Amino acid sequence: MTGMLGHPVAENPIDRMFDAVYAHYGLPWQFWKNNIASEADLALAVAALVPLGYQGMCITVPYKVAVIPLLDAVDDDVRAIGAANYTTIEQGRLIGHNNDGKGVVKAIEKLVPLRDQRVVMLGAGGAGRAMAVELAWAGASHLTLVTRRQEQGQEVAETVMRATGVPAVWQAWQPEVTVPAGTTLLMNATHLGCAPDLEPVPVDWNTVDPGCTVVDVITNPRITPFLATAQQRGCRIVDGVEMLVQLAMQIFERWTGISPDEAVFQRAVAEALGE
Repeated sequence: MTGMLGHPVAENPIDRMFDAVYAHYGLPWQFWKNNIASEADLALAVAALVPLGYQGMCITVPYKVAVIPLLDAVDDDVRAIGAANYTTIEQGRLIGHNNDGKGVVKAIEKLVPLRDQRVVMLGAGGAGRAMAVELAWAGASHLTLVTRRQEQGQEVAETVMRATGVPAVWQAWQPEVTVPAGTTLLMNATHLGCAPDLEPVPVDWNTVDPGCTVVDVITNPRITPFLATAQQRGCRIVDGVEMLVQLAMQIFERWTGISPDEAVFQRAVAEALGE
């Protein structure tokens, strides 16, 4: 068994995608989404993974940081980033890994190179902090982190600078976020825009250059209101489903030892979303 721990998880298509890929490769495996209501319940769930016979587990919002002290060990990426998005189980030990940012980098670089990009990221939670570090490692020249909580944004900015040497600054979240002049890549790393609520991302689109690449981490729907507006303004877009495919392929290979065909994952996620 494999699965996901998080809250909420209902709208995420990851279980249907993984189950279809397992079936394609003839693996008698299953993927179970688990809605975990609190950090106390998270501790109980993590403690049960090995006795229940799980082979690995994805970790999603809001537990990517909280899960770390519950694990037996973490890799270098988790130590640098301070968040984990999946585990492997090796000789009965839970090992934490983070490839959130690696999936984002692969998805973006299918469209545009990251070198010298000036990035504005909306949100800096567990996924956002991983993405910020990986974007800097991939060549971004400057990051602006826009968050509601100054402490969180500044802490992630300091993490980026400590891990990569790339300049990173905090900007306060506003009822309508102004995107700094010169921004070449704008990313939504919040929950805003997710089905079923489809909440708008409060951006002043008059401050977004049409030459800017716009990225959204939301997986359902594929084209969020944020991306739809960006398209209407002439921006190139990268959707969260593409990111999910890229990081899921890496996790699948880590869990199973099989190097998957990307087309299999693309078909599986499209079917899961009813496309």
